[in-house]
Amino acid sequence: MAAFTSNGVSINYIDEGQGPPVVLVHGFASSLHGNWRATGIVDALVKSGRRVVALDCRGHGRSGKPHDPEAYGGTKMADDVLALMDQLGIQQADLMGYSMGGGISASLLVRHPERFKTVILAGIGDGMLSGGPRRTGLAEGMEAKDASEVQDATARGFRQFAEQSGNDLGALAAMQRSARAPLDAPKLAGVRLPVLVLIGAEDTLAGPADRLAAAIPGARHAVVPGDHLSVFQKPGYTAAVVSFLDEVSPV
Repeated sequence: MAAFTSNGVSINYIDEGQGPPVVLVHGFASSLHGNWRATGIVDALVKSGRRVVALDCRGHGRSGKPHDPEAYGGTKMADDVLALMDQLGIQQADLMGYSMGGGISASLLVRHPERFKTVILAGIGDGMLSGGPRRTGLAEGMEAKDASEVQDATARGFRQFAEQSGNDLGALAAMQRSARAPLDAPKLAGVRLPVLVLIGAEDTLAGPADRLAAAIPGARHAVVPGDHLSVFQKPGYTAAVVSFLDEVSPV
């Protein structure tokens, strides 16, 4: 692993394999290890002939964990991805983001399409178009003294997941309280890149994949077994990712 500084925060990352680069952005309360390394996705992509670059988003994993919401505001989290690409001299890459990382990837898709060859938006569906889960509730869930005190089921599930993953709860709460730039959803209609929207069949958080895919010209959608917190651990997820990349962005 290595690290660099982006907008005042240390960002941890990996850079493995050779071939066309694919950049991976993990989900909320997870890490590059939890989403990509431990699940075998990094190894599968390297084996398929790709260079894999993945970061721990600010507030997560081994990256810096500010407790100031301003440190996560605006487009800072998406800018970290571009800064990492610049750090490594990558002009253009395939991009995959899961859940929170899918939202970051969607932001990059509409703001900087020239930097990407293909984009996989995973763990998000049309819920992203309507704002996704209530961020204040997620922040309150992280700030509660104990997970048992969290009334909202979604917030409680994320709190429990965050604790199991050894997260800094204060950093996660700050991130959810930040004034991040909203997705300019109408701009999705102007996208001209190959896009795959990928979710789990039992994912009740993301919303339908087909509706998000319909908002992006030419986008495909795929549904594989698993729920929001487990689908990326399933072989069907990895197979769908490798198959899509091999077809639209061959080595």
